[in-house]
Amino acid sequence: MQTSVTAWTVMHGTRTPLTVWFWAAYLLSTHTPGMSALQLQRQLGISRYETAWLILHKLRRAMVAPERQPLAREVEVDEAFVGGRDSQRRGGRQRDGKAALVGVIVEVRGRGTERLRLQVLRDASQATLGPWVSATVATGAIVHTDAWDGYAKLRSLGFDHRPRRKRDTPPAQMTPLAHRAISNLKTWLQGTHRGVAPEHLQTYLDEFVFRHNRRRTPLAAFQTLLGLSTFHEPTTYRQIVQTERTG
Repeated sequence: MQTSVTAWTVMHGTRTPLTVWFWAAYLLSTHTPGMSALQLQRQLGISRYETAWLILHKLRRAMVAPERQPLAREVEVDEAFVGGRDSQRRGGRQRDGKAALVGVIVEVRGRGTERLRLQVLRDASQATLGPWVSATVATGAIVHTDAWDGYAKLRSLGFDHRPRRKRDTPPAQMTPLAHRAISNLKTWLQGTHRGVAPEHLQTYLDEFVFRHNRRRTPLAAFQTLLGLSTFHEPTTYRQIVQTERTG
């Protein structure tokens, strides 16, 4: 029985030379601002834009390690709207109809951050925020949030919840590391990709998390990406386009 070395990897069934895949993985993981499909097409001389787009989307889907560990010790948690028009929002958690709500959790290490997680959220209710934090953060960790009611039950879920209230803390200082992560995310999405379709947003969040968590070791990120690729079932063009159609 014969089998291909690319079978059941992100390169499964590809007709694109493996050297193009390796260069794409290298550029995606080591190029500081990331790579758009148009940039990748031009830099590698790929004939069709759709091919470059598909390669990047398949690589992004290999960026979440199935065995990754929960965030631990001390974290900041917040949410923010990404996309849409900020001028149409009358309140901090009011959706304008086009924006996506993105949750952010960062590990606190002194004045800086360690690992990051980003997730598209359905809403900011207790029913959404509680299970999301429980699935992302190790039980017993110190969890800093603002005083939003959606976080009110975190202590009962096994966390050392320490909400920061407006009367005690200026808004910009409630979860400053989480705010910084969201600000950097928005700058990256607009600067490198000129915005992202809502139905593909989670895969771009996964890329941003992958790059952030390996920002100090870009070459190791390249090796990790190639290794992670073997732990994911291959994604077809049809599946990616179907996501685009159904959201």
